[in-house]
Amino acid sequence: MSRSQIIAWDTLNRQIVGCTRCPRLRKYCQEVAQEKRAAFREWEYWGLPVPNFGDPFARLMIVGLAPAAHGGNRTGRLFTGDVSGDWLYRALFKAGFSNQPTSVSRDDGLELYDCAITNPCHCAPPVNKPNADEIANCSEWYDRTVELLPTRVIVALGQTAWQKVIRHAAKLKWLSGKRPKFRHGLEAQLDGNRLRLLGCFHPSPRNTYTRRLTEPMLDAVFTRAKELLDATPLREQPSTNA
Repeated sequence: MSRSQIIAWDTLNRQIVGCTRCPRLRKYCQEVAQEKRAAFREWEYWGLPVPNFGDPFARLMIVGLAPAAHGGNRTGRLFTGDVSGDWLYRALFKAGFSNQPTSVSRDDGLELYDCAITNPCHCAPPVNKPNADEIANCSEWYDRTVELLPTRVIVALGQTAWQKVIRHAAKLKWLSGKRPKFRHGLEAQLDGNRLRLLGCFHPSPRNTYTRRLTEPMLDAVFTRAKELLDATPLREQPSTNA
C-alpha cells in the first residue's frame, strides 16, 4: 500500500508538470525562463508547471496560490527561491514539519514531514493573478491531490486558496449551512469533523512588509495545525497477533 501511494503521488506530479491546458500561462512561464532576472542570469529556469511538494502520506495540506515567476518558475519547487517561501519554510521548520528552515533549490535537501503543499494554479501567472478559467483548468490536479492525501488539516494561504478549498468541499457536500468567509486565524470544520480548515494570510511581501502578517501570526497557525494533528490518532497498523 505504501509503495502504491508513492507511485500515485509521483504519477500525479509528472502529469502536472506535463500539463499544457493554459496557453497564456505556458507562454508567460517560458518567456520568463528565457529572459530571466539579472540576479539569476546563471540559473537554468524550470519554466514548466510546478508540481506538488512534500510527503505523499501527509495529513497537513497547505494550499497556496501560484508559483512566483522568479521563485517556483525558476526553481521548480513551490515556495522555493522567493520571500514568501522564506517565511513559510521557516514557520514549518519551527513547527516540526520540515528538516530545515530554508528552501532555495530542488536539490537543497529539504524534506517535509506529514506535510504537503499544493496550489490552485501550478503555473506562474502574470502579475501573480491567474484568471478563473486557469484555476478551473487546474482543478483536476487539486481534486486528485485531495483524493490521494490522507489529509486531516488544511491551511489555506489567502482568500483564493480558501475559496478553492470551500468550493471543492461544497461540491463533495463536506459543508453544511453558510459557507465561511476567509479570515486569518479562522477555523472551519469540513466533512463533519474529519477535516479542519485554517485560514492564514498568504506570506507574500505585500502582507509581510506591511506587517499584516507577522512571524508570530504565521507561527500560531502552524502551531494550531500541529495541535490538531497531535490530537488525531494515526491510522491503525494491522495486528500481528494470531
